[in-house]
Amino acid sequence: MSQSTATKVSRLVLGQLGPRFLSNTTGFSRPATTGMSSAKFASYGVRGWSASAPSVKPSEEDKPKAFATEDGKLIVSYWGVAPPKITKEDGTAWKWNCFRPWESYTPDVSIDVKKHHKPETTMDKFAYWTVQVLKYPTHLFFQRRHMCHAVLLETVAAVPGMVGGMLLHCKSLRRFEQSGGWIKALLEEAENERMHLMTFIEIAKPKWYERALVFAVQGGFFNAYFLAYLASPKLAHRIVGYLEEEAVNSYSEFLKDLDNGSFENAPAPAIAIDYWRLPPNSTLRDVVFVIRADEAHHRDLNHYASDIQCQGQELKDTPAPIGYH
Repeated sequence: MSQSTATKVSRLVLGQLGPRFLSNTTGFSRPATTGMSSAKFASYGVRGWSASAPSVKPSEEDKPKAFATEDGKLIVSYWGVAPPKITKEDGTAWKWNCFRPWESYTPDVSIDVKKHHKPETTMDKFAYWTVQVLKYPTHLFFQRRHMCHAVLLETVAAVPGMVGGMLLHCKSLRRFEQSGGWIKALLEEAENERMHLMTFIEIAKPKWYERALVFAVQGGFFNAYFLAYLASPKLAHRIVGYLEEEAVNSYSEFLKDLDNGSFENAPAPAIAIDYWRLPPNSTLRDVVFVIRADEAHHRDLNHYASDIQCQGQELKDTPAPIGYH
């Protein structure tokens, strides 16, 4: 290629590409030497050389939508997941997000709260004395401060069901087998214990050092129970059975102090009235009474789970008592 020809080609290329790469403007300039008509060149330039994307007007479905929460705040989301509007049977608005009306229930308070599993085997004795060793420090720390004691108790009692349910869930996935309903039963227990805490927190105001204690105890207990369940599920369930026995005893002491006037029998929190379907004029004593019944049911369920495995059976082969409490 001669020098004059190369120069012409360079000028032609720069004439067309120069405005695009060397100019700060987004438009495209037509070089004067081109022989194309204005209409054809404009069409060619837009299709072939323009760096700007064509503007597409979003449809109504593509636009983010705003939803109002119960406290009046707006949540803007592209995905259009609107908060459900739930009402009670009388048509009034449901105010709780932590549980739904169909998850509330009338507790069975006729259960025997004095039942005790007598430790006979080495495993039973180990589980029993483990709970006894853990019990005394908390009793010395809280003494008759029942409300703060209950808060700590529930933060610990809500852990085993979640850990057990999670590990059974993973086991079911690994082995491609069903769980006999025990995953759901244990998660129900964890959720019920958590609702106990949500109820007490409406009344109790833990101090900073009590919150720090809860943080430490829950962290330590979660990891210890996780390892115990991996090593021996029947031992883990037996420990929880004895732990629930102590919870029943603690709430019995709470009821005694409420009855003799040592602790103020305040009105029941609204969340407790809706969760346990209590009468509107219920008191704290009514709440503690039904919580004690819940703990007794958890006691029975965990001792039963341990008995199944102590007899050489697997949980998946025995239908779980879902909704037992």
